[in-house]
Amino acid sequence: MISASVLQAIARVIHTLIQLYILLIIVRTVISWLGDIPPNPLVMIIIRLTDPLFRFLHRRMPFLIVGGVDITPMIVVFALYLLDNLVTHLLLDYARTLP
Repeated sequence: MISASVLQAIARVIHTLIQLYILLIIVRTVISWLGDIPPNPLVMIIIRLTDPLFRFLHRRMPFLIVGGVDITPMIVVFALYLLDNLVTHLLLDYARTLP
């Protein structure tokens, strides 16, 4: 049986990972505004972590590019905030019911 403290720790880890991914998306968005920047290992890692999700959404929902402006990062950040609140609150609420 899982204890309350383990569920709380899992909720905190999930929350931290989601927040870090949101930060990566924000950094990736700012990088895309800067235009051509020289190849940098850190930038390449950020692109490799965020672009697969963006490409997946572009294939499924091409209407996310409005007038040449890609609103995919905003949609992803919004969805991640919703997921973060839902998952962490559910886990924390369930942890409160455990002895």
